Amino acid sequence: MQATMLYGPRDIRFEERADPAIVHPTDAIIRVAASCVCGSDLWPYRGVQKINEPTPMGHEYCGVVEEVGSAVRNVRPGQFVIGSFFASDNSCPVCNHGYQSSCQNAEFVGGAQAPYLRVPLADGTLVATPLTPGADMLPDLLALSDVMGTGWFGALAADVRPGVTVAVVGDGAVGLLAILSARQMGAQRIIAMSRHAPRQQLAREFGATDVVEQRGDEGVQRILELTSGLGVDCAIECVGTQESMIQAIRATRQGGHVGYVGVPHGVSLNGEELFFEHVHLHGGPAPVRNYLPQLIGLALDGKIQPGKVFDLRLPLARVAEGYRAMDERRAIKTLLMP
Repeated sequence: MQATMLYGPRDIRFEERADPAIVHPTDAIIRVAASCVCGSDLWPYRGVQKINEPTPMGHEYCGVVEEVGSAVRNVRPGQFVIGSFFASDNSCPVCNHGYQSSCQNAEFVGGAQAPYLRVPLADGTLVATPLTPGADMLPDLLALSDVMGTGWFGALAADVRPGVTVAVVGDGAVGLLAILSARQMGAQRIIAMSRHAPRQQLAREFGATDVVEQRGDEGVQRILELTSGLGVDCAIECVGTQESMIQAIRATRQGGHVGYVGVPHGVSLNGEELFFEHVHLHGGPAPVRNYLPQLIGLALDGKIQPGKVFDLRLPLARVAEGYRAMDERRAIKTLLMP
């Protein structure tokens, strides 16, 4: 098969690779129905996150089970399934506490920007949909494998509940779906921090009530103005930079909550300053597997349409173009079809 490989900064190649095969009896092979480019893929693409060798790319996927290992019991060939970017057994003590992305046997699932994918720990990782979905549902279901689940976790980590005021730092796919998640959880006021008109429009469609274009200290000051000097009850940080994290913390009222789901790059917190901010911090890699059954139900019932974040669709063979479009901020998120 031909699949996506990253050789170095901005060096994406679509080239011949061996078809995946069952390695362990707990594996499954799926035929990928749709995959995509993630904002976190841009860190190694830009050279910020170093790679030491050519690396298979892609960790968001949905598709049809082609083959299963001898120990797999919960999924079977022919089922349409969605999985997370971390494989998990879904049975260890950490999984039982709802943190499957830190499973004691976790494995990163990479190489999804390809026609076929090996998924480890298939019984714990994959969730089957009730029926095989039509093509029109693929974007919504694909979004559940990472960005919707990550936005959902960000909102939960920020303790979003009915009636609260929320600020979302970051207007990429995760930030936009954090807005959608906060609206689903009953937030009364949602402030989107965004400088880009198309993203602002989608943010409002997903439930944002206000838009703040300023960043850094100016952004914090604007949020304080909008909240009568108090700050928001909840902030969801969806970028992973020093500026975005500090902005989220300082925009939150004393006793408020910050959920952070942006993959950190260069983030350093001052202990003394954090001590006197008096906020709750919680975040990390989203335990998407924990939320998949609920989110699949919401998507199939038409209560959420997270697939709207895909504003560029390309055949898989043109994956390099999809990376460039996101790198240059000409696209929010690229959907790839085999």
